[in-house]
This record gives sequence, C-alpha cells and structure tokens, in this order.
Amino acid sequence: MADPLLQSDAAQLQRRNRELSILNAIASALNRSVDLEAALQATLVQVADLLDLRTAWIWLLHESNGEFYLAAAQNLPPALADNPARMEGSCYCLDTYRDGDLNGAANVNVVTCTRLKWLVDGTDGLRYHACIPLYAHGKQLGVLNVASPDWRELAADDLRLLYTVGDLLSIAVERARLFARSAQLGALEERNRLAREIHDTLAQGLTAIALQLESADALLEANANPMRSYAAVGKALELARINLEEARRSVLDLRAAPLEGRTLAQALTDLAKTPVNGVAVTLTATGAGRPLSPRVEVGLYRIVQEALTNAIRHAQARTIAITLITTPESIRCSITDDGCGFDPATVTQGHYGLVGLSERARLLGGTLALHTGPGLGTRIEITIPLK
Repeated sequence: MADPLLQSDAAQLQRRNRELSILNAIASALNRSVDLEAALQATLVQVADLLDLRTAWIWLLHESNGEFYLAAAQNLPPALADNPARMEGSCYCLDTYRDGDLNGAANVNVVTCTRLKWLVDGTDGLRYHACIPLYAHGKQLGVLNVASPDWRELAADDLRLLYTVGDLLSIAVERARLFARSAQLGALEERNRLAREIHDTLAQGLTAIALQLESADALLEANANPMRSYAAVGKALELARINLEEARRSVLDLRAAPLEGRTLAQALTDLAKTPVNGVAVTLTATGAGRPLSPRVEVGLYRIVQEALTNAIRHAQARTIAITLITTPESIRCSITDDGCGFDPATVTQGHYGLVGLSERARLLGGTLALHTGPGLGTRIEITIPLK
C-alpha cells in the first residue's frame, strides 16, 4: 500500500512542475517581442491554452488620459465580439480596480461579468471571469480577465499562479512602453538630423540661385548679349522651382502627423465639425481610446479627408456619415453619403480618386470596398488589420 505522504509529495511536485512549465511558456511568449500588441496577444494565447480557459482579454489604462481601452482579446463570445460597443466604457471589475477595492477586482477574484449579465444568446455559456490586476511599482496598468463557463471559485494554487502571470504581464507592458518611448526619442533625434541636412541642402540651392542672379546682374551692367542674361535668369528660376519642390517634399515627409497631437477620433471629430458648402457630416466612433500607430492614424485620416472631398465635390451629397470601429484585431472605417452615386463599371480611371484611396488602404495593409449605384449614394469601407 502506497504511503499517503509520498503520494501527497508527488502530487505537489507534479503541480509545481506544471506551474513552472506554464510560467516558462508565458515568459517565453512575452520575451519574443517588445511590441506591446504582439506581447499581449501572445500572452492571451498561452494563458487560454495552458490554463484550459475559453476566453481572455486585457484592459489597459491609456498613459495620456487614464481611460481604459481593450488592448487584446482571445476568443471573445459572439455577444461581445460582434458588438464592439459592449466592450467600451466601464464595468464592475474596472470600477473596483480603479477604486482599489481589495475585495473586488483590485485583487484576483471571480466576479459576474456585467457585460454578459443580461444577455442570453451568444455568450458561449460564460457568466463569470477572473480579474487579475496589473501593477508596475504600485502604478495601475490594467486588468487581465480570464473566463471559463464552469468557474465558480479559484483554488489557492490557481490564484497564486494567476498572480504571477499578472506580474509577468505587467513587466512586459512596462518594458514595451519604455521601448516605445525610446523609439520615439530616437525618431525625434533622427528628424532633427534630417532637418539640419535639409537646411544645408536648401542653403546650397539658394546659394546657386544667388550666383546665377549675380551673374545676370553683372552681364546687364556690362551691356553683354541680353540672351546671356536671360539664360542666367532662366537657370535661377529653374533652380528655384527645383529647390521649392524639394523643400515641400522634405517638409511633408518630416513633419509630425497632421493630427497635431490629437487622436484619430479627435481629428475626425474636428473634421466633421468644419462646415463645407452646407454639408452635414457626422461621426460615430467605437473603441476610440485604443492607441494606434501614427502611420495608421495619418493614413486613415487622409483617406477620410479625401473621401469627404470627393463626396462634396462630385456626388452633390448633403449628408455624410463617418463610422469608426476599433478593436484589438482591426480598425474599420466607413464613409457613407447620400449623393448621386454612380455605376462602378463605367468609372473612368482616377474618377472619385478611388485609385488613390485604394492605394492608401493597401499601403496600410488593409482593403477598401466600394458600394454605390446611380441614385443610391456611395459607401466606402476601409478595413485595416492591427495584428
């Protein structure tokens, strides 16, 4: 007959080995990338798989405004995945975490998910989730939620394991943010260096123009052949045009994002408020608190800006609706007008600027879809993957 004490020791050793294996897998996933989104998504995959959970998602506090945004999600039930608006705003676990309630979500705990509480269909049987608080040096970072349909209570070992997972995730978040800030400083230094080089280039160009004009002036004073003076002035004009074009190109390439410190949603809100020929423009934004890369923000802003211009100039639209939906997986934007519409099969090359709009979407790794018809208005839909 086996010794119960030895059996207990063997079971405890097996449990410890499993915990170490899980933590090692999660740590390895976090160390593969300093990109925040990639690190978060990799963690969710590992957490859901290794802990045999159905669903997981991460809320983070925005560094600039202190608001929560959905940073990553894994296998959200249809009731939440198909309705991004339900994953906006506050809820019980976020409120208690922000308030520091140690009996609520500021501590690892299983709570009823208030986002699913009153739903019947599309929940995949989920009603509860565990809340794992994320802290760095006492500073609140966010919350990791993990869920399984049969959860009611967590054992002490599970709580301890989730605490450690939360600590690993917190370290990864801080590391990714520090790396991003370092990259921004590096980009600023590089921009300043390029600005100095441009200044030197323009100075050389202006010097060449001045030499040509001085030559023309000297030729005129010497009563030389007028054609020689005309040639010098013509050369100066040519150099001026070349340098002006170079200056414009360089400034456009190096300037900060045209959003001027605003988020994409804020910039589009201001764009919609600007009255143009009496056209009413409205904006509906979901998930707007989620940070985006400057490249995606600028690209989408330019697409919307150009689509609005086309609708106002060519479609005789009176109302235009912009819809922006941001999730951890993608950002979707649609621009819908009530204008005259057109038959896409008869569109001449370049009409409505569609080639340029499609090219911008493609350069962002996304797609553009056009829905229109004579007398039916026009809807342009852009989808940009964020993973």
